[in-house]
Amino acid sequence: EDSAVPIVRELIKANPQIPAHLLIGDDAIGANPKLSNVVKGWDAARHDWIVIADSNAKLPRDLLRSLFAAWRPDTGVVCSMPIGSRPMTFAAELECAFLNTLQARFQYVSEALGWGFAQGKTMLFRRDIIDSAGGIRALAAETAEDAATTKLVRGAGLHVRLVDRPVEQPLGARRLSDVWARQLRWARLRRVSFPLLFLPELLVGFAFPVAALGIAAWCDGFVLPAAAILVLPLAWLSAEGLLAAVTGWHFTARTAVATMLRDLLVPVLCIAAWLGNGYVWRGNRITASPGNDARVGHIRRSVASRTYFGIKQRFWQDV
Repeated sequence: EDSAVPIVRELIKANPQIPAHLLIGDDAIGANPKLSNVVKGWDAARHDWIVIADSNAKLPRDLLRSLFAAWRPDTGVVCSMPIGSRPMTFAAELECAFLNTLQARFQYVSEALGWGFAQGKTMLFRRDIIDSAGGIRALAAETAEDAATTKLVRGAGLHVRLVDRPVEQPLGARRLSDVWARQLRWARLRRVSFPLLFLPELLVGFAFPVAALGIAAWCDGFVLPAAAILVLPLAWLSAEGLLAAVTGWHFTARTAVATMLRDLLVPVLCIAAWLGNGYVWRGNRITASPGNDARVGHIRRSVASRTYFGIKQRFWQDV
């Protein structure tokens, strides 16, 4: 019933020199419908390197080249987060503000500090690393496969790497309710998988610094004029605009307004993330739950031991 099926079949027919198969079916292995959908592809793959990519990303022709360029001897997975583009509504601009100069910024900073996080939009795996931990089904240890990947890779003593040029995700027309639901889903997944890291997210953006500035001024016995209070958010906004300009990410006057709204919504979003675990993804009602500690612990021991005695050694031989 999927409208993409005839297109994919036509592409396969038009390129007989490329061994490709369209796999249809649901192999439920956990709470994550996406993981259940791709497991059959992993099992059928015949190569040592495997890419899992979401269908709503605009993949460049040199995607594989950029993924492999980021791989290092101590790498466990290479990812590309989505960069929002081509928004047609204000809600889509808000989505850009979340995806680009907020989430992508923190992703790159984390990676630069040697503490990268996997992002499920596009992921390059080396098969033996995952297979040594039980295969693709090991990623069902967490509700989100990218969170499970992060923990598996770190437990192996390896690192998550990011591509230099993230993939584009054309947003088109979005509704505010859709953007809120998506951001709430991601926030709840982050809170469940990394609760201690999620706590400081409440302070992200200019809302709390501006409030702290006003309170500090009031405690000292004077009231700041509105113009003075606006200096901090404007400086904050200018820094994000400069980042977008340097990286080539979408940023317009409407994006600037959406960015200010985003920072006001972040505290509300964080509080809402603590008030429940449920979300709906493509018609599937899912309850986010912490990973099975015993299972994750087994994955970590298995990968670490095999990494020490086998995986890194095989990597050097392969290269």
